[in-house]
Amino acid sequence: MRTPRVRAPGRSRAAASATNSGRFADLDADKLRGGYYTSAEVAAWLCAWAIRSVEDRLLEPSCGDGTFLAAAASVFSELGLPGPAIADRLTGVEVIGSEADRARDRLRPLLGLRAQDAVSTSDFFEWWQETSQPAFDVVVGNPPFIRYQTFPEPHRSRAMAIMGAVGLTPNRLTNIWVPFVVTAALSLRPGGRMALVLPAELLQVTYAAQLRSFITDRFARVDVVACNELFFDKAEQEVVLLLADGARAEALEVNDCRVALTEAATVAEIMRQTAAEVLAAAQPKTIRHDHEKWLKYFLTASEIAFMRELRTAPITTAMQTHASIDVGVVTGKNEFFVLSADQVEELGLGGYTTPLVSRSVQLKGTRLGEADWSKLAAAGDRVHLLNVTADQAGRLTEALRRYIRYGESKEFHKGYKCSIRSPWYKVPSVWTPDGFMFRQIYDFPRIVLNSSGATSTDTIHRFTCRTAQPEQVIANTYTWLTAASAEIEGRSYGGGVLELEPTEAERLLMPTELNGAMPIAEADRLIRVGRLDAVLEENARIVLRGHMGLSEADCATLRGIWTKMRDRRMARRRAGKGAAVRDMGE
Repeated sequence: MRTPRVRAPGRSRAAASATNSGRFADLDADKLRGGYYTSAEVAAWLCAWAIRSVEDRLLEPSCGDGTFLAAAASVFSELGLPGPAIADRLTGVEVIGSEADRARDRLRPLLGLRAQDAVSTSDFFEWWQETSQPAFDVVVGNPPFIRYQTFPEPHRSRAMAIMGAVGLTPNRLTNIWVPFVVTAALSLRPGGRMALVLPAELLQVTYAAQLRSFITDRFARVDVVACNELFFDKAEQEVVLLLADGARAEALEVNDCRVALTEAATVAEIMRQTAAEVLAAAQPKTIRHDHEKWLKYFLTASEIAFMRELRTAPITTAMQTHASIDVGVVTGKNEFFVLSADQVEELGLGGYTTPLVSRSVQLKGTRLGEADWSKLAAAGDRVHLLNVTADQAGRLTEALRRYIRYGESKEFHKGYKCSIRSPWYKVPSVWTPDGFMFRQIYDFPRIVLNSSGATSTDTIHRFTCRTAQPEQVIANTYTWLTAASAEIEGRSYGGGVLELEPTEAERLLMPTELNGAMPIAEADRLIRVGRLDAVLEENARIVLRGHMGLSEADCATLRGIWTKMRDRRMARRRAGKGAAVRDMGE
């Protein structure tokens, strides 16, 4: 999913088509810069918090058309600094020449001819390596959100080298906003401050785990400000405001960083207060320097302590103890490989297909039987996977050969996943799991018993039991315990969806001993008629209180954690003005 920049209405990075010396000329400008700028209101709010003295020197590492620089110039002016002197306090860096010119034009009314000196047209990482650092008291801005693969050389190598020099190890999942944040922090003198607009991925994705530790090592206090409505209407990606104060020259032996997350119902509620007023109400949290996600910090200190205690308690274990979670079948081209019953008959492909589920909306309850799958097939759903086995490879029918030639005429065989296997039409790793686990979740991390003989595409994870019968393992996942841990271990996006990758799913909490739960058949009946809560209430009685020995108060806490975190992410869907929920059949 492309992560857009945020912008004020009408000012888009897509307008920039090239760089001043051909830099990044091989990229579409929208992919290069994301697509959206920060609003002037948010930039002013952040600069008002960050700038505290006329002596402060400020850096904007990706200044775009100068929204942050203009806001900073206004703050310096209000502090009594004259225009020409303000130019000495500001440094903006921008790789796209036309955007750098816009930034200078925006500054000119206040700085006059000195506006030219306030903006450097350069790759930030090259500029940083060639200047003396640390040199700044304040860093503000909205770094570009660009995928690793689309960030060209030599800019990418420079960015990764800077991270490597401080002991960080980026990988091919690392978005380029990460080295921007690292390099920005390294630009600060002791005591300095950083105020940035960042994707909410900061709180939750694995590739940002090292960055979370780096930030808490480098600052005395870190605040994250989030909102129950998206900050920017036209950005599907949820963003947060990061305010890091008290920069350190190096990490302390004993980390004492204060981390707090603050959330408001609306953007207006945040903007009508000063940053100091917003942060004064923030609850500090005790951080852990493992891979614990910061999503947990939206909970209260007592809720965090409770979930940490459960994580290490003998009565709970990670799902990976009882089951493994694997991605579904990666076809490389679902258009070719995923077929309806009518297509199979019309194309003469009978005998070359395997039953399949391809969308989570096809899984209605807690189990999928042969009758359920047959009903999907009869309704015209694409639930047949073209699966040419090794035994069949040497005896293809003319109908199948004709279909393969059709795929080659469409150049499906040249797609990456198809091109790296031989023959290209033989899909690997086709096997039948014990169950299906939703990869993208709306309300509850549902796992569905599979007695249909079907496999799944990679929109749905495959669930394989290790310690007990599948019915018993799956039945014990329908608890507030598993639901609460899913909200903490997963990641959410602007559309309100919770996403779990296999390694995250395997960390979900379950009872260590599987002594019983509501039978799968009964849970299936209730969930199909919209009574999930009844299943969870009964399993609270049987599993949480009965077998695990949790108290009524403990159960209420688990339920509260789940509903709080679930409702928080689902609010993004409502605030997103109809943003699509991926793969939920809407």
